[in-house]
Parts: sequence; C-alpha cells; structure tokens
Amino acid sequence: MVYLKDNFNRYFCLVKITTHKPEIMSKPVNADKKVLHERNKHRSRYDFAALVKHAPELRDRVIVNAYGDESIDFADPLSVKMLNKALLKRYYQIEHWDIPEGYLCPPIPGRADYIHYLADLLASSNGGNVPTGNKVKIMDIGVGANCVYPIIGHQEYGWTFLGTDIDKKAVQSAENIIAANPALTADLKVRLQHNKQQIFRGVLKPGEKFHATICNPPFHASAEEAAAGSNRKLQNLGKQKEVLNFGGQHIELWCEGGEVSFVRKMILESVEFGSQIGWFTTLISKSANLPFIYRALEQAGVMEFRTIEMAQGQKISRFVAWTFKG
Repeated sequence: MVYLKDNFNRYFCLVKITTHKPEIMSKPVNADKKVLHERNKHRSRYDFAALVKHAPELRDRVIVNAYGDESIDFADPLSVKMLNKALLKRYYQIEHWDIPEGYLCPPIPGRADYIHYLADLLASSNGGNVPTGNKVKIMDIGVGANCVYPIIGHQEYGWTFLGTDIDKKAVQSAENIIAANPALTADLKVRLQHNKQQIFRGVLKPGEKFHATICNPPFHASAEEAAAGSNRKLQNLGKQKEVLNFGGQHIELWCEGGEVSFVRKMILESVEFGSQIGWFTTLISKSANLPFIYRALEQAGVMEFRTIEMAQGQKISRFVAWTFKG
C-alpha cells in the first residue's frame, strides 16, 4: 500500500481512479490531531483586548464564561458578527465588512483552515511550494453574502477569486464588501448564477481557467433538518431557546437531496469543465457521505481524488478534491 505525502509531512487520504480497477489508498486519521493548520492565524485563544481595539463595538459583547475566560455568546448572531469584523480587521486588514440580517455569519478560523489546506493541495502540484500571487485563480461556488473565503485567500496568498452565488442579495453584499476595501477590488469578482439547477454552467466562461474551486455546500436536505441541527448547536452551548439557525438563508443551509445530491451534481458538471479547472474541491460535512461521493467520482472517471482532513478542537472536518488532469 502506498500513501501520498506532501511537503509538510502530512499524509493525505488518496483514492486513485484508473481505467480498469480503482485502487483505493488511505491512512487513518491521526487521533491526536486537534489543532488548526500550522499557518492558521487563529490557533491561539481569542485576544479580546486586542480585538476590541480593532472593533470597539465588540466590547459590549464580551462576556466571562463558566471557565473564567473572556468570550462571547456564540449563539447570538450579532455577537458573532462583531467578532468576525474584529478578526477580519486585525488579521486580514479588512476595514469594512458587513452582511445583511439573516445571512450566514461563518466562523473565521474554520474558513481559514480550508484555504490553508487548499494551499497545500496546490503545493503538491507545484514542487511542494505554495503558489502565491494574483496569477493563481480560485473559484468560490456559493460565495455567500460574507465573501470570507476570497478575503482570506487573497489576503494570505494574493490569489485572485471569482465568487458565484444564486442569491442576488448575497452577490450584492459580496460586491459591497469588495468595493469598500481597495485591497480587494482588483482581484475579487462576483457573478450571479441565474440558473439554480446549475453550478459551473452559466458562470464559467469559455477559455477561463482556474487552479481550483472551493465550495461549502448546503449540508441539510430540508428546513426541518437545518433547524434541528441549529438547535443541537444551541443545546451544546447550553441554550434552551429554539431558533431556526445562527444565521443563514435556506439556500445556504439546505437543498433538496442534501449535501450528497448537491455534490453529485457538482461532480457530474465538473466532467464538462475538467480542462479548465485544475482541482475541484468541496467540503463534506459528514464522513458517512464519503462512500457516496467516492462512487460518484469513480463513475465520473476522474484521474485522482483526495480526502483532506482538518481539525478544529474536537471537530473533524474534511474536503474532497478531484482532478481530471494526470
């Protein structure tokens, strides 16, 4: 059995597809892996004294938790939004960031991890060196109103991004964020996907080429499932009050058929654009969904695909990457 090893001595789970019998190679997850990526700026506890200096409006949201540590109420969307503003300003030099009420307000550390592991993936095809600069082009499928992935990817590595979304209000919000921050305007663009049944078709133009795509797909199969997931999070935070979610429009949280259906559609469409995109990637929320994704990739005839795992505390997350290029 062979394992794929990158320049940072991490092992990737690798599934390689051939025209005959697929050969599946994997390595168990390191049980001790509990930390964010080594280049992630959010590996330490939040320094609220420093963050408040960057976003004074956060001050009134800081509380002391049951362990005697400064924190915020992570079940309160406004508190999370104020924290994100402070993090983006302190670590990524984003002076102006806001999202419309009710839209997804993502955790910055986890978003940064995806970007850093994507950088490692690109390095594995670049002699072990992480490619930087605006000639590296990334497409964000479902950029959302928050535009967080392009912000982090650009500010950390100088990459150029194209964000796409089916929600006009989300596209407008992302465009507003870009326009309000001069450092982003030359290299970040957003396009509206007019056809909600399509992913790459209609937004990827002939001749355009991207090094990789990223995606945080709708995880749930229904509004009820999304609500149940949010309520479980609230219970874990010691909250009894039921709310729909921590923020997020229904198209950000669920779609018919759930995550597996969405990613299968993405894989099917990717066949058409394999010559224009180096690596297709997407987050997969549940490890139980991986066998279905692997089967779809095998049927699509990809040259290679990998499952790259990430850890945030006790939570293990992962994204799947595939390519049609040898």
